[in-house]
Amino acid sequence: VQLQASGGGLVQAGGSLRLSCAASGRTFRNYVVGWFRQAPGKEREFVAAIRWNSRITYYADSVKGRFTISRDGAENTVYLQMNSLEPEDTAVYYCAADQHLITSTIGTPNQYDHWGQGTLVTVSS
Repeated sequence: VQLQASGGGLVQAGGSLRLSCAASGRTFRNYVVGWFRQAPGKEREFVAAIRWNSRITYYADSVKGRFTISRDGAENTVYLQMNSLEPEDTAVYYCAADQHLITSTIGTPNQYDHWGQGTLVTVSS
């Protein structure tokens, strides 16, 4: 599956953005789709994930209550709605997908086989 991430941009603190991760080549059926982010000089970190079939969602503690991950079957797309953005959310955001993830590995980047190209989110103070 090929992934295309989009929706990044510049926003003021307290603002909102919605990121999209569209699949091509095949559907997301049976996949876990995750969002990760990487700030300059930092390691890539888990943000959120969703199991496509069951719609079970997972979130990093740092974004719980502010970010919402969802999916649209008709569009074969996963969304990350980001509200109450903070300067600390500034990073390149990547979507990733894999079919064979147990819950304990969902937050681990190297467990995902498929990655999108990344989209930059900049939050100004």
